[in-house]
Amino acid sequence: MWSGDELDLDAYLERIGHAGDRRELRPDLRTLKEVHRAHTGAITFESLDVLFGRPVALDVKAVEDKLVRRGRGGYCYEQNTLLAAALERIGFEVTGRGARNRTRGDSLTPVTHAVLVATVDGEPWLCDAGFGYQGPCEPVPLGQPGEPVLQGGWTYRVREEEHGVLALRLLRGGAWRDLYAFSPQHYHPVDYVLLNHYSSTHPRSAFLGRAIVQHPGPGDVVRGRRALIGRELTRLHPDGRVERQDVGPEEVLTVLDQEFGIRLPDREAAELVRIQRAED
Repeated sequence: MWSGDELDLDAYLERIGHAGDRRELRPDLRTLKEVHRAHTGAITFESLDVLFGRPVALDVKAVEDKLVRRGRGGYCYEQNTLLAAALERIGFEVTGRGARNRTRGDSLTPVTHAVLVATVDGEPWLCDAGFGYQGPCEPVPLGQPGEPVLQGGWTYRVREEEHGVLALRLLRGGAWRDLYAFSPQHYHPVDYVLLNHYSSTHPRSAFLGRAIVQHPGPGDVVRGRRALIGRELTRLHPDGRVERQDVGPEEVLTVLDQEFGIRLPDREAAELVRIQRAED
């Protein structure tokens, strides 16, 4: 389903810094956690191609070229397409889900977020490398909703709702906050093509008209999880503290490099600076 046979697994593992021998990879929980953690630590969430008005391709070779070979990041459809292909290539059973973002208040949002469910020894695990700086760095078990899951100072919990809907929640500053919710309905790669079209072109999409670059990253307890939204750099800490600073056009390329590991080609770098200046 995920075209895992087309993926250069060795190049992917090198990109995410996975130190293990490929021949030792097995479709077990240890491998699932290692690959998921390495992926989220190495590949930044970003939607800069949408900002530049460029089409976002989701076929595996195109995603591999951008995120693996060119060292770029991507947003949920790209990130989880790549992760799904890698997990499938290793031997995992992987299915897709469509989720509603709940970080924007009580308003009902459309299904626009792509997540994955991998099955290990008959147990389902939520896998998501594409929710940015608030997303999980490791798989989250779905078999026992309500149990807190600690990930490097950050605590998650899955809540079961009516009609089989599951909501992923994050503990911040002593309060549980919904991140997103998804139904049991299976999604296929072709479904993400449709969602991707909405997210990359619809006038009401949150990704149009502003830079969005985020990273949960390793060592985030000390540095905070980082997000650049427009011209504001945010650092989020597990205790609920939020640090904000304005990033001027002359600083944005340095911030991309130092905070997110993204270096744009000269033409794209100049375009980003121009867009940031236009916000003045």
